[in-house]
Amino acid sequence: MPIALRPAIAAAAAVAAFVVALAPASAHAARIGAVEIVGLDETMTTNVRIGLSLEDAKDKTVSPARLDYLLRVAEDETREALEPFGYYSPIIEIRETPALDGIVDELPEDAVVSVRIAVRAGEPVRVRREHVAIEGDGADDRYLKQEIDAFAPRAGDVFEHARYEQSKAFISRRLAERGYFDADFLSRKVDVTRADNAADIDLVWDSGDRYDMGEIRFLQTPKPAIRESLLRELIYWNQGEYYHQGRLDRLRKALSELDYFSRIDIEPRPEDAVNGEVPVDVRLTPAKRSLYTVGASYGTDSGFGVSLGLERRYLNSRGHKGLAQLDYTEKRKTLTLQHRIPAFAWRDGWYTTSLQAYDEQTDYIDTRRYEAVFSRSAEYSRDLRFTASLHALRERWAYAYSSLTRFDAATLYQQSTFLYPSLQADYVKADDRFRPRNGFGGTATLRAGASALGSDANFLQLHARASWFRGLGARSRLIARGEFGATYTDTLVDGALVDIPPTLRFYAGGDRSVRGYDFREIGPRIPAAPGREAFALGARNVIAGSLEYEQFLNDQWGFAVFADGGSAFNDKLDRFRKGVGVGLRWNSPVGPLRVDIGRGLDDPDASFTLHINLGADL
Repeated sequence: MPIALRPAIAAAAAVAAFVVALAPASAHAARIGAVEIVGLDETMTTNVRIGLSLEDAKDKTVSPARLDYLLRVAEDETREALEPFGYYSPIIEIRETPALDGIVDELPEDAVVSVRIAVRAGEPVRVRREHVAIEGDGADDRYLKQEIDAFAPRAGDVFEHARYEQSKAFISRRLAERGYFDADFLSRKVDVTRADNAADIDLVWDSGDRYDMGEIRFLQTPKPAIRESLLRELIYWNQGEYYHQGRLDRLRKALSELDYFSRIDIEPRPEDAVNGEVPVDVRLTPAKRSLYTVGASYGTDSGFGVSLGLERRYLNSRGHKGLAQLDYTEKRKTLTLQHRIPAFAWRDGWYTTSLQAYDEQTDYIDTRRYEAVFSRSAEYSRDLRFTASLHALRERWAYAYSSLTRFDAATLYQQSTFLYPSLQADYVKADDRFRPRNGFGGTATLRAGASALGSDANFLQLHARASWFRGLGARSRLIARGEFGATYTDTLVDGALVDIPPTLRFYAGGDRSVRGYDFREIGPRIPAAPGREAFALGARNVIAGSLEYEQFLNDQWGFAVFADGGSAFNDKLDRFRKGVGVGLRWNSPVGPLRVDIGRGLDDPDASFTLHINLGADL
């Protein structure tokens, strides 16, 4: 009989124990307070915090049993979070406040428990031996050999998981990029000996055979906009040559720069390779043919204005482009017409024909010019582009001297006609052209005209601008800018330009030059009439420089301090002006916005100037 009752008695006892266990948990629940981690750098601390179950339970009420579990696993979780950094044997000490001494079920009711995790990382695990290699056809690929030589971590380095995985993934990706689509691992093993703080790496790929470039198919949907024969001009390799992803990347870049398409998808199909040749599908979605632009503007020297533009991305199936742009302000009007034809012989670029009419009537100058330009641009390399052009310029102008109060039919105008060639080089090498942290960009232009070839004066002119960017921290950078220009001509009066029109003269002052001074304020000037300020005549030479420190407080907002200096001059460097100021920076959705307040240092009574600039840094 007693034997028959034992199962019922055991079940009742289990239920009673369960009820008893629940009672103290409810009565003595605890809330997890602060979780402090000390002894590690910021990166390791963050990784430990992410992996802690205690962190997930912070500010929550838990039972004594749950609290006991969280404290027990905290050491293992901390240890595991440090392994990716190469630390496999840390010394970890966990303390709770109030001290529990392992008896969590005696907590007072509604207690708040704070936890401090003190860590000594100890000696890191270092790579003792590393065998990293590629077998098969890729063993003789010199570019892959360079990647193997650059593999990290090497013998003697701390075995950081992130560096190891990054290097491993990079080589696997490079194998595919260079056409080894059948590559696979022969060995992929890391042995860690904690007692010796040592790691042995054995990592070997079998590259398999290298594939070649196959047929390229252009697929335009929903209907073709550009004839295929034009697009095939962008393919600079022959079918059957070795496969390389870089070739397809360059094709994508060339297609993108044409601006014919809103979407470009390039898909190699190694699974459909025939005789080792990989076919490639290039799927293109034509962009909207017409692009309309409308804008408003205000400038202290030009007044209020509007701009209207119409761009035809493609005028016909041959890829010709057209542009009409009107900028109309109170004191300046510009009308531009442009026609572009794609050019692929020698180097990718454009044949461009443009016509421009410009009219400016301010209190200081009345000028009108007409200019026709024919140019050929070419991309010499990824970073360097050249533009050769021929200019036909007709300009009429008059300055408002002290004796002239208004422009009218009696005003004595100067006129000039110039026909001259120009060569421009643009170089940009930066991590980000929109807002570079590290990089360099510059433009140099050489112009020359001869009276024997249709110009009113002989002249030779060089103009160069450059910008240098250097990141100093996660959110700061140093920016240096410079400008140099020089004009050589045989038509001078007292060292000043006479026949050279305002368009071909140099000026200084303003947001792209020396801040703290107004637009074109620096340099040779006309006499100041009563109630007017003197106005720059333009000069033969210009030199300017700027040094700026920029600090962002978060991803969007920052500030800057700067010092500028420069001058526009004729015979000798005079009136060298210096300006300093501060600025506000905002990474707006449409580009970097720069608002600067500058002040010139050369006049004690100088006023502050406001400079606003929106757009890419390079």
